[in-house]
Amino acid sequence: MLNKFGPSGHGEAQVQYLDGDFRVISPGTYVRCAITDVRIPLDELKYWSVDLQEAYSIPSAVLQRHFPGALKSQG
Repeated sequence: MLNKFGPSGHGEAQVQYLDGDFRVISPGTYVRCAITDVRIPLDELKYWSVDLQEAYSIPSAVLQRHFPGALKSQG
């Protein structure tokens, strides 16, 4: 019987985000950015929120989540 992660954990991982580290709860090879929905391979995961328990693909996604008006063009 296969689970949603496939036979050897090749799907989306379930992760607990900690201060300076993260713990894989359910095996997988990636997580999704909370802002862009892009797949982030676990070995490339650098940005996340402990409080919101979500991952971000790039620094501007972090800014967009925490400071929504910061990246708007000043026109």
